[in-house]
Amino acid sequence: MKPRYFPAASGGAQPAAVGRAPARAVAGPGAAVREMAVSLGPARLALWALVAAALVAVGYRMVAGLGASTHLTDVWPWGLWKIVGVVVAIPLAAGAFVVAAWVHVFRHHGYEALARPAVLAGFIGYLTAVASLVVDIGQPHRIWHPIVMWQPHSVLFEICWCVILYTTVLALEFSPVALRALGWERPRRALEAAIVPLAVAGATLCVLHQSSLGSLFLIAPGRVHPLWYTPALPLIFFVSSVAAGLATLQILTWVTGRLYGQAVGERLKAGLARGLTVVLGLLLAVRVVDWAARGTGPWQATGLEAAMAWLELLVGIALPLVLLAWEWRSGGIRWRLLAAVLAAGGVFLHRLDVGLISMRQAANGAGYFPSWMEFLVMAGIVALGMLAYDWVARRLPLFER
Repeated sequence: MKPRYFPAASGGAQPAAVGRAPARAVAGPGAAVREMAVSLGPARLALWALVAAALVAVGYRMVAGLGASTHLTDVWPWGLWKIVGVVVAIPLAAGAFVVAAWVHVFRHHGYEALARPAVLAGFIGYLTAVASLVVDIGQPHRIWHPIVMWQPHSVLFEICWCVILYTTVLALEFSPVALRALGWERPRRALEAAIVPLAVAGATLCVLHQSSLGSLFLIAPGRVHPLWYTPALPLIFFVSSVAAGLATLQILTWVTGRLYGQAVGERLKAGLARGLTVVLGLLLAVRVVDWAARGTGPWQATGLEAAMAWLELLVGIALPLVLLAWEWRSGGIRWRLLAAVLAAGGVFLHRLDVGLISMRQAANGAGYFPSWMEFLVMAGIVALGMLAYDWVARRLPLFER
């Protein structure tokens, strides 16, 4: 017999003891663990296990230092945590400012169904970048110093402040969803009334710090390979961040549709694909014109650098453009997701080339390959971001129109 439910004095619902006690009351700890495993699912359990292992590695890094836990040296001071966790993660989270500006500034409200998932993904993406930076800094307890110790002539100082301010903007843009779930209507309405200034501020901050990430590598002309060292690097970083944001949104719509049943209209998906096509075409033109103007290019280089440049150009830009063009011609949608994955991977590869591969020759034979602890911590940070998105998506009205 199923237990009957009667309202309790506190307004909740309490099960009445009818017949036998529920099995949970007499089950042992093993049954409780099995029940929790079933409710979480194998994927979430694996992610939590990865997070737990990464926390142990982070604890060891904080106690033993960077030298004992990483393969970083004075020749290679920037490694996996900073290049992938910050330089690569930030453009992949750029879909938030693209959609927010498109919806609230340019008033294309038909894309509003994508705004909240995109803003949440961007907010979590920036938090993962901050987490990677905290782990990577030699003295993480001093991470607050740029807030009070200003150095306005430093590119890193500008990036730091833009990331702080834009993360705050993302939190404010997403907070109406949480406030609505809490029933706090007055602050929710106040923040929704300010959504346009917030979107303008977010777009401005993103333009500044996405391009500044490119400017950061211009201060090392003797280390960055000529294939990537160019005055156009800030422009390339900004355009590629828009491409990465649109590609990530394409992937996000597919993932949320599979996991949470969010039905994103075909018109919205086609609009994202058209936007990605335009931005990829612009990125291809900028890269080729820049190489031609400087008299260099992968066709004039040799070795690993030339191979990586060809890979990011052909597989990360040209092939997605061909797939999207073929999709338009054939009228099908089979290649859209693959094109988005390749485009996001192309931006990932370009940032990896600029931050690591391009400095290989200047290292005078001193190589760098991340330690297993660096891989573990990075994977744990990504897993924690995925769990955070999943937790919010299952508890807040994220996909409600």
